Amino acid sequence: MKNRPKILLTGASGSIGYEVLKQLHQQSHKFDITVLGTTSKRSFKKLSSFKEGIAIVYGDIANNNDVKKVCANMDFVIHLAAIIPPLADENPELALKVNTIGTENLIRNLEQLSPDAFLIYSSSISVYGDRLENPLIKVEDPLIPSERDKYAKTKIKAEHIICSSKLDWSIFRLTAIMGNHKVSKLMFHMPLATSIEIATPEDTARALVLAIEKRFGISKKIFNLGGGINCRTTYEELLTHMFEIFGLGKLNFPNKAFAEKNFHCGFYEDGDDLENILHFRNDTMESYYIREKLKIPIWRKGLTSIFKNQIKNLLLKKSEPYEAFINDDSIERQHYFKDG
Repeated sequence: MKNRPKILLTGASGSIGYEVLKQLHQQSHKFDITVLGTTSKRSFKKLSSFKEGIAIVYGDIANNNDVKKVCANMDFVIHLAAIIPPLADENPELALKVNTIGTENLIRNLEQLSPDAFLIYSSSISVYGDRLENPLIKVEDPLIPSERDKYAKTKIKAEHIICSSKLDWSIFRLTAIMGNHKVSKLMFHMPLATSIEIATPEDTARALVLAIEKRFGISKKIFNLGGGINCRTTYEELLTHMFEIFGLGKLNFPNKAFAEKNFHCGFYEDGDDLENILHFRNDTMESYYIREKLKIPIWRKGLTSIFKNQIKNLLLKKSEPYEAFINDDSIERQHYFKDG
């Protein structure tokens, strides 16, 4: 009997990685699955229910010895481990260590211990930088990260490491993945006029898992992964809907609360290329809104509605663009606003 393909998954405790793990676990009769998990309480808690049928090895992807333990005799690797914003902005050294050096550790060990492995890597739409003026994005477009976007730079470096490796690979540049988001200061970094094409963690994970069986159709290629035309909107429309869902009322923040430039996102003009190969899309903007609405208990929405003004005042205090505006900080204003 032929041995089952061996799959290594990194980043399994993240929102996408956890969905990938769930989908792989449903097919554990087809694959031998190994997870490299982080040594954190959150990771222990999330991965504990997958002990049966999956080998979980805890370690640090930035530690070469830890990585070496999981790289032998692998057939497929889904590499999702990453430090993402806002932590990547607050601790760029950690982001470089995990996103770039960690990727290099993984590649070098796979080259030695699993030279025939196929690597599927999740990159980011952030590598294209600010696309407010030309929101239609193609893979061939130049990679010009927005000012101060250290995260995007770590992803570009990781891409270069992968493309120049001896391995077989495919890179998916993920669009804005909407699901289980926590409110942070990043909320105010994206201009309201931004064109945004979302994808859900479920659809994204489905693409990554389906890619295993479509290796030869995606080998040595880079794709833009987005939800497609039915997942397109503007950031202002997205926030307007989400505020209504959460009971926060109107999106009535003062002028200059949101940045006017130097972020990312747009519409993937060539996003159907990956869909036509993998057929992974199930969700739409409407299904996303319905799902989010079902997550909010009626009592919580009612309570939020009562205190909506206080909550929005607290949110406004997170706005770095607004802080730069009211403090007349010329350097910061120049970074966030078109008129400086």
